[in-house]
Parts: sequence; structure tokens; C-alpha cells
Amino acid sequence: MSASPLIRQLMEALRCLPGVGNKTAQRMAYHLLERDRGGGRHLARALQEAMEHVGHCSDCRTLCENSRCALCASESRDSVLLCIVETPADVDALEQATGFRGRYFVLMGHLSPLDGIGPDELGLDKLNERFSGGELVEVILATNPTLEGEATAQYISDLARRHGIRVTRIAHGVPMGGELEYIDSSTLSHAFSGRREINT
Repeated sequence: MSASPLIRQLMEALRCLPGVGNKTAQRMAYHLLERDRGGGRHLARALQEAMEHVGHCSDCRTLCENSRCALCASESRDSVLLCIVETPADVDALEQATGFRGRYFVLMGHLSPLDGIGPDELGLDKLNERFSGGELVEVILATNPTLEGEATAQYISDLARRHGIRVTRIAHGVPMGGELEYIDSSTLSHAFSGRREINT
């Protein structure tokens, strides 16, 4: 490769983004350097700020700048309903597509023993504490309809049932193997409103 060390470094840095391979990273790097240095500087500042100031909500574990996110801090949310999702992007998708007014818990992934992701990595100890608090009436499982998502939903369902909490699962209008953030709003809304009880 004929690019200078700094350009190669930029390309390598861009490759950390999902779906960005060598060619895409090269195209992005040259675009920023040739046509949009202002945009590149803005991107660098925004990345720096986000990396330094964005953390996790102490209640639901989503990404936010304060100790509690806006949804958890809101007094208008129904605290007896808890929707469990895999990622912050899933919260965004559900907020846009449904009229859900309860609270969320973000796992930041799913159970995957092969990748070393077990209950501790998903904050299930914290979730179990919420289950034992006695406030929850219904837990809605909105993990992705993948094998890992289903295994995670079953594990959480068993935990919730031990505390006598009603457990429902969003309906499978969402295709198997799909991810919530990529599903169109009407399909997601239908799946959410058609959630069903999980039978043991």
C-alpha cells in the first residue's frame, strides 16, 4: 500500500466500525482528507466527547451521559412493566414503533457461552434484584429472535417466574434471525402488540 503512515493509521481506525472493510475504510479516509476535513474534525471531536462522557444508566444499563437516562428519570413511565432488550438501538426502535410506556432493561448483548458471554456479563444479577423488588407485574422479553436471543429469553423467563412475575414474549412477526433495529416500524409494532405468554 502506498499510503503514508498517518493515512494507513486512519484507515485502520475506521475498520473498527461494523461492516467496514479495507476498501470502505480507504474510501472513507480519502473522502475525509480530500473533500471534508471540516467533517473529519467534527467527527473526531464528537467521537472524543462520546468516548469520554457516555456511560451506562444505573437503572436500565442503556448508554447515556448522566447517571440515569431520560426514560428511567421520567416519572410518567409505568414502573410495573419492564421490557428487556439486547441493545440501546432496540430501545430506540421500540420507542419509535410502539406506544410502550413502561421501563426498559438493556442486556448489552445475549447469552453466548462460546464468546464468553454469560449471565454476569449481561447484568442478570442486577435484573434479578429488580425481580425481587416486588414492584414488577409483567416482564416483556424483546430479545432478538435468534438462537442466542431465544436462549437468553428462556433464561430470563425462568428467573422472573421464580419471583411470580408474568412473562410475555414479543410476537414473531419479526423474522427469525432478524435484529430489531433493522425491522420496519409496522412489523415491529405488530409483533410488540401481539406479544404472548411463554409457556414452560
